[in-house]
This record gives sequence, structure tokens and C-alpha cells, in this order.
Amino acid sequence: MKLAVLDQSPIGRGEDALAAVEHTIALAQRCEALGYHRYWIAEHHATETLASSSPEILITRVARETERIRIGSGGVMLSHYSPFKVAENFRMLELMYPGRIDLGVGRAPGSDGLTAAALAYGNPLGIEYYPAKVKDLVAFVSGRKPVTEAFERLRATPEVATVPEVWMLGSSLDSAVYAARFGLAFSFAHFIAPAPAAPAMQRYRRDFAAEHLEAPYSSVGVFAIATEDPERADAFLRIRELHRIRRDQGIHGPPPTPEEAAAYPFEDGHLERMRGKRSRQIIGTPDEVRQRIDALVEETGADEVVILTITPTFEDRVRSYELIAEAYARRVVPARSDAAAGL
Repeated sequence: MKLAVLDQSPIGRGEDALAAVEHTIALAQRCEALGYHRYWIAEHHATETLASSSPEILITRVARETERIRIGSGGVMLSHYSPFKVAENFRMLELMYPGRIDLGVGRAPGSDGLTAAALAYGNPLGIEYYPAKVKDLVAFVSGRKPVTEAFERLRATPEVATVPEVWMLGSSLDSAVYAARFGLAFSFAHFIAPAPAAPAMQRYRRDFAAEHLEAPYSSVGVFAIATEDPERADAFLRIRELHRIRRDQGIHGPPPTPEEAAAYPFEDGHLERMRGKRSRQIIGTPDEVRQRIDALVEETGADEVVILTITPTFEDRVRSYELIAEAYARRVVPARSDAAAGL
């Protein structure tokens, strides 16, 4: 099983965006040493608690500070942007870091409505053009003729010997249909929408039409925290639940502290729902986390697992990725990294 990372560059309590970016670099280095296969950087806009507003720029720095792990976008929200410009960005990245770049694209706004309008400033094309934009993007990034007739003589630069891996990201059946129709690799965000994960992945494999790829290939994105202490697992569960309650109330900010979560008067059923099979969260001891991920992989048929982890401290976040790698018997460097403490 190939393991990958999705990083939203969270800004911790008392920290700033620069610290979040430094954590992203340090975590990528540690995960490379642990044997993770990919490191994807998310795109979120106008969000005070996340620093990943420009994955293309951050990919450049993370790729420079690592050697082997694949680096990519998880993903670029193509509905906002020109396929030609996105293709040129990622061809340039592939030129600098050949054989290591992934281009994951999605159609979610990655923001609120006003921010989405600002990102699409002056662009009259609506979401109905998204399939054509995907087709043109894949053609531009691969050096082939685009489907839009007006651009058929246009070729994206620079010239490159290799091509970035192109992934369709999504959390619905629609995204699975697009990925299958265009013959792209598909990554489903279980941490956003757990219920349709298995049906979407089954639909993707069933309807896959060889085009960009010859055969279907997929991953499932999960939110997971591993800890050696079962009591800490319960504390992380409470923190995640309180964070979600606050978000639903319109209260935005970093995750609550363990003390805040312990003191919060949860209503009956809150934590039980969090522990349920369909929960967005996979939190527990390393063996428990692996068992639940394995069950999800069996249910969805995914070829890879992409893990998103956010904890109150960076040290806990690094340790969770270490424990999951160890649970999967990945190669681990003999000495613990100082990534968490050395910044």
C-alpha cells in the first residue's frame, strides 16, 4: 500500500503563516524519510487558519528541499483558472523536478462565494465549462492538441521530456464520472464526504475509458491521527468534534486545546457519532488506524491512501505520520527526526 500526505499548511495557535510553511517543509522532509510516496499541497483561499493559498509556489520550495518523494497539488481548483496557464506552471515544475510532479485538479471553490468571484475576476466562463477546461488542461500539459478549436495550434511551454501525473480530485459521483470519462487517475476525499466514497470509486472503475491512462488508478483521502496512548486518542477525538461544532457555529480559528475540549459539555451522541463507521475522522492507536484504513481501502478498491492530519501541535502531527508509517512497516530512518523541534 502506497501512503501519501495531504498538507493544508495549518496555522497553529500562537503561530503565523511563515511557521506553517516552515512546518510544511519540515514535514515533507520527514515523510520522505519515512517512505511516503507523495506529498500534496492543498489550495485554500481567504482562510486565516490555513497558509496553503498558492500550492504552485509552495510545491517549488518543497520539491527543492526533498529528493525523491513526489510533490504535487491537492489540488488546483481549475474552475477559477486558465488551463493554459496551469499547464505552463506545471510543465515548468516538471522541468525543474523531472519525474516528481503531480497535478491534481478539482472544481470545488476552495473558498467562500466572494473569494471565488475574486479568483475568477473578469472570467465569464461558468462551471459548465469545467469538462472542456479539464480536457484542454490535460492536452496542454501533455503536449497534445487541445479540444477547444480556437486554441488547437497553441502549445504550452517550456518543452519537457517528462509529463506531470494528472489526477482528478473530488468528493462526489460527478467527479468520478469526469475522471472515468477522461481516463485520469482519481482521488476521492473521504474526509469531506465519507458516504459516497465506495459508490464513487466503483463507478470510476466501472466506467473508466482509456485515454490519458490505459487503466484506472485511484487513491482515497482520509483524515487520520495515530497516537500510542488510547486516552490521547479520545482527547484528539474531542478536539476534532469541538472544532467542528465551532465551525458549524461560524466560529473559525485553530483547533481547540486539549483543556478546552476536556472542559466542553458535549451533548449526548456527539462523540458516539464521531466514533461511528461513517465518521470523517480515523483516530486511534496505530493498529486501530491501520485497521480502519485497510477496511476503507478494501471497501473502495483504492490503490493508494492520502492522509490528512491536523493536531493542536506540530510535534503531534509529525508523530502521527511516523506511527502510521511504522504500522504499515515502511522503512523508517533509525533516529527520530528533529523536524518538529528544530525550527
